[in-house]
This record gives sequence, C-alpha cells and structure tokens, in this order.
Amino acid sequence: MSYITPKPKRVLIADDSSTVRDIIKFFLALRGNLEICGEASDGLEAVEKATESKPDLILLDFAMPNMNGAEAASVLKKRLPRTSIILFTMYNENIGEYLTSAIGVDAVLSKIDGMSALVNAVDAVLARVSASQEN
Repeated sequence: MSYITPKPKRVLIADDSSTVRDIIKFFLALRGNLEICGEASDGLEAVEKATESKPDLILLDFAMPNMNGAEAASVLKKRLPRTSIILFTMYNENIGEYLTSAIGVDAVLSKIDGMSALVNAVDAVLARVSASQEN
C-alpha cells in the first residue's frame, strides 16, 4: 500500500517586525506540514505578495504601515476568497468577533496569547479548510 504525502500548506506571514516574523517562522517550521511562501512588512506588500503566491493561509498583523491588517484582509478576501486569514494583533480588546464577521477573517488572536495559541489556530483553520475541501 502506498501513502500519498499531502502537499504542505503554504503560509504568508505579514508583520512589520522582522523579529516577530522570524519567531512565527520558527514555530511554524516545527509543524512540518507548512511551507512559508512569503513574508511582508506592511499591508500593501502583503496584498501584493499574496496575490502573486496564492497561499493557503495568511497571517496578518493588525497594526502595520501603508495598510493595516484589517484593510489588507478585506482586500484579500475579495481577491482570494478561498484563502484563510488569521489576524494576529497586540490589542487584547475584544475586536475578534467584530472583525471575523465584518471582514471574513477566519480567526483573530492576540499576540499576548503567545505562539502556542497561534500554532493551534493555524492547525484549526487549516483542518477546517481540509475538511471543507473533502466534502
């Protein structure tokens, strides 16, 4: 019996801090089933790179120059409606429910919750995507 290894899911990371992007890359690399297909340091660059690379998942910082994460997510959902988006923010106020319904992002997480919460959210969102593709 032969087993088909699933293609790694492609992830674009957008955060204005290169340190944060490096930390996220480190933790996602531990998953083994993910491929970082690009990085962006602002919202406009995130839109451009995502449009080119068509990732399965985009991790967006909320507070970025040139276009914030919410604005970028809104544009990206129109351009790439099948791409999942997780907004990752320093704000710990309850903006998540509003943004998920208003913009259509798949999850909103506070950076304060840490990398394990982000990795768990990535796994959950990608599992939902895989399940919906099978149906």
